[in-house]
Amino acid sequence: MSDSFYSPQLYASSHTLATRLYLLSWRMFGAVIFRHTPLCFGFLRRLLLRGYGGRIGCSAVIHPSCRIYSPRSLVIGERSCLAADVDCYCVDDIILGDDVTVSQDVFLCTASHDIDRADRPLVTGPIRINQGAWIFARATILPGVTVGEGAVAAACSVVTRDIPAHAVVAGNPARIVRERAYRGLVRGDGQRHGS
Repeated sequence: MSDSFYSPQLYASSHTLATRLYLLSWRMFGAVIFRHTPLCFGFLRRLLLRGYGGRIGCSAVIHPSCRIYSPRSLVIGERSCLAADVDCYCVDDIILGDDVTVSQDVFLCTASHDIDRADRPLVTGPIRINQGAWIFARATILPGVTVGEGAVAAACSVVTRDIPAHAVVAGNPARIVRERAYRGLVRGDGQRHGS
């Protein structure tokens, strides 16, 4: 292994002491309590996330098996859902609009490392999932991605770039496969679609 790519000094934490203490407190107390609440105690999970700085809608549904890195970087709108085993690696902001569904085992990743530098600095970008969007099971949303209103990311998709409103994407990397049909429903823009 080349000495230029391994040095303990290169891996010092970029977090301030206050941030490290906050994250330690969340992991030791908040996350432990959060994960052990009964499924029907959603109000307690919302309250706990708010206590740690999260901005959580009163009607948001958050499964107790979700993994949340930093609640203060999490915003969840009304009637939005984080299903079982969703991983919110919110080093940067994760913002879910109203009526968003994030299905089981989804990975929302706001940070990575610059692999071309020896010190591998942290690189972050917020994730925004707009109103009415649906992220299917086991999809991965990468840093800096915005999912448009009413858009869908199919199961196991790896979303590396923004998804336009009402688009359906699939694959690795995710590509647009069609526009979402709203049979018998009114879209967010007020247009009625066929039955």
